[in-house]
Amino acid sequence: MRRPKTFAAVAAVLALLLGGCSGGGTDGAREDGITLRFQSLAWQDESVRATEELVEEWNAAHPDIRVEYVQGSWDSVHDQLLTSFEGGEAPDLIHDAADDLADFAYGGYLADLRPLLSDRLTRDIPRRSWDTATFGDGVYGVPFLQEPRVLIADQKILDASGVRIPTAERPWSWPEFRRISGELTAFMRQGRAKERFAVAWPLKDPVSATLNLGLSTGGRLFHRGADGKVTIRFTEDDAVVPDTVRRQVTEDRSASGATLGMGGSDTLPGLFGGKYAMVPLGFSYRQQIIQQAPEGFEWTVLPAPAGDGSAGAGDEGAVPAQGVSPQTLSIARDSPHKREAARFLDFLLRPGNMVRLAKGDWMLPTGTTALADPSLHTAEHGWATGAALAGGLRPAPAQSVRGYPEWKDKVATPALQEYYSGAIDRTELEKRLVEDGNRVLARYQR
Repeated sequence: MRRPKTFAAVAAVLALLLGGCSGGGTDGAREDGITLRFQSLAWQDESVRATEELVEEWNAAHPDIRVEYVQGSWDSVHDQLLTSFEGGEAPDLIHDAADDLADFAYGGYLADLRPLLSDRLTRDIPRRSWDTATFGDGVYGVPFLQEPRVLIADQKILDASGVRIPTAERPWSWPEFRRISGELTAFMRQGRAKERFAVAWPLKDPVSATLNLGLSTGGRLFHRGADGKVTIRFTEDDAVVPDTVRRQVTEDRSASGATLGMGGSDTLPGLFGGKYAMVPLGFSYRQQIIQQAPEGFEWTVLPAPAGDGSAGAGDEGAVPAQGVSPQTLSIARDSPHKREAARFLDFLLRPGNMVRLAKGDWMLPTGTTALADPSLHTAEHGWATGAALAGGLRPAPAQSVRGYPEWKDKVATPALQEYYSGAIDRTELEKRLVEDGNRVLARYQR
């Protein structure tokens, strides 16, 4: 009579032990389900709040698949992710930017999302946006937030000067932008101190601005051959943007040389104080302007210059092309819960949720349904201007280039900084970008 009782007791103990083993461990499982680690790079208060609220909503509705919010930083994300990948401690869900994914995708650290994503999400995001996160035959990130580069301008100075105000359908061409900058500078200096400029170029990080704006003139710089390898060529189309900036600074004196080493935020006091009429910035800088602008400061959002003045450039009705590297969400290849992670991504990027994330970051959603939301097409704070530019956003020229981070840091950044300041000429700029650049890329394409 004791044997059945003993057997039952042993069986119960074994069941408890097995249950404990299946619920613990370091693979993200818990006693009552699964835990996914989500590293977010949201940093603005509204953005962090929107992201955390969505995580809480998911957790409340899915107690068996809990998402743990982990705060990351844009300043160190590449090195931090590389360390975590190599150490086997990467988060399940990864927030990054499309131009930072190539080495991780080709290195085998990220999961191919094609078999994991829902048809709804796949259809809702345009092909041109998916192209920013496509490397080889795989898709390694969901592009979900994007921002065009725009001109934040002093409305009163523009109105008083009488210059033509550009629109998304009829932006200034780059030659027109240079001419108008000269006119604005002359107007601003009438009876005033000479240290006033039409433009402040904050080019502490000059590479992405130069390449992405250069797409409007036909500039590509990076060219992929039939063998799949990428080489750098510097053409007249690539030269339009850097030549315009350099001439504004060194010849026309319509742009301040003092701002070339600044970040975008550093130029805002000068904009507010009337020292500059316009500052080329990312669309999301509007939040800082709202927070920091003095009472009575009137500002507007204008499209960035586009084209070189040739046929078709800047024609009315044409939305100008511009390179963009959207923010992305990826899944680590080593995550043991890829399908659960994909379910969370599908929730996070539902149209209504994508709008919440976009407004929290003062950016634009990539999803067509979310982008059509009326709240993103109001004139207030320039939302309508940004939304009108969305159709012209294209993958940044260096999007899928292996070795781009090294080329950017070691070759392009110092070369462009010296060129813009007048320290080197165009011949030397081309030599560095092309010859030194191709040596860097060659190491990644052996």
